[in-house]
This record gives sequence, structure tokens and C-alpha cells, in this order.
Amino acid sequence: MASTWHEIRDHLLRSSSTLEFHRNFQTIRRSCKPLAPYGDPAAVLDVLHRGNVPSERKNELLTNLVVASQAKGGAADAALTTMLLALWPAFDAVRRRALSRQLGTVDDITSEVLARATTAIRGLDLQRVTWIAATIQRNIERDMIRARQREALWEREIAEEYRTTRESSLSDTPALGSQTLFRKDLVELIGADAALVIRVAIDGFTQAEAAAELGIPMEAARKRYQRAMKRLRDAFEKID
Repeated sequence: MASTWHEIRDHLLRSSSTLEFHRNFQTIRRSCKPLAPYGDPAAVLDVLHRGNVPSERKNELLTNLVVASQAKGGAADAALTTMLLALWPAFDAVRRRALSRQLGTVDDITSEVLARATTAIRGLDLQRVTWIAATIQRNIERDMIRARQREALWEREIAEEYRTTRESSLSDTPALGSQTLFRKDLVELIGADAALVIRVAIDGFTQAEAAAELGIPMEAARKRYQRAMKRLRDAFEKID
């Protein structure tokens, strides 16, 4: 069963309270001077979530957490978790807007926001960014919208291909007609995930290649592919 948005946050909070996490956090403190005054992750999060703290101070803390998260090892994972918790209100806002725009199912949007947040933090180019939180939030939302636009364009192309094939008569090009009908049926069965399934199961792409082409984070693509294939199997079982 897919984890809910709140369950994911609770899991992150629990992981940030373990002894191993605190050891890794101490490693971060020793290497990042602006974080040195804070004895534990909760102290950092308290500052980052308070409204009366200057934006410049928050941004400095976030910058150092990004640097730490882009390293390797347990300390990097601890920094990433702290960043996710620090920016959770921003991610929650992105998720709510994505749901209102109907950019996907609840499960898809939940996993995609988290995957894109992780990728954005670990791939952020600090030489080109001034305000950390705003940039990450904006990039996640922009990329989700663009990915859905690509999927919508793909669905329109399939519909147009289907219409053209029907007009030219399936008997003239039976192989093309069968392929077009099959793709159209997949779209009707599993919606936007049909693009991902066709790329992997029919066109021979790897999941990573298909995810890159469609602009979907790999982890989100993997989960969507699994759910789409399950829907297909369930549909075939009903036919049998």
C-alpha cells in the first residue's frame, strides 16, 4: 500500500531522531560553521520554520545543508532528510497545487514531488542560485507541469494517429492500424501512464530512458510503471 503524504513526513521525523542520524548530524556541524551552533536537527528546523528569522540567515543554513547533502555517505543522507523536513511546507504547497491542477493521481503526485525534491536538492547548482527554497520549489512545480504537458501532447498525437488511420482504412495498412489501435486502447485503459508503458514494454526503452524522455524522476517512473502494469493485468483478468 502506498504511503500517504503525512506518513512519509512522519517516517522522516522518526529517522531524524535515531542515534545514527544524530552522529551524522554532528559530522555535518563540524564541517559547516553556520550549523555549528545547533545541537540537533530539531534546533535547525525550528529556526528554518520560524517566521521571525531573517531570510538571509535561513538561506545560509539551507545552502550549507545542500552542500552537505551533495557529498556521500550517512552525513549526506542526514543533510538531505533535514532539507526535506525544512522545506516540507513548500513541498506540501506544490503537492496541493498539483492535485488541484489534476496533474496525476494522489499516489503519483506524492511520489513525484518527493522524488523531484530529492533530485533538486542533490543536483542544485549553487553557483547559479541565490534563494534556495524558492528555487527548489519553483523548479519542482515547473518540471511537473512540463512533464504533464509532454504526456498530454503524446495522448493527442495518439488520438490524431488513430483518427488518421481510421480515415485511411485499417485494411490499407493492417500492421500500422493494429499498432495504432493497441496504443489507443492502452491510453484508454491506463491514461497518461500509457506513454511510459509503451516506451518500456513495446519500444524497448529501459525505465530510466523512458523516464528521461518523459521528464519523470526515475523513482516516480518505476512506481508508475508498476501500478500501470498491475492495472493492465487486472484488466486482462476481467476479459478472461
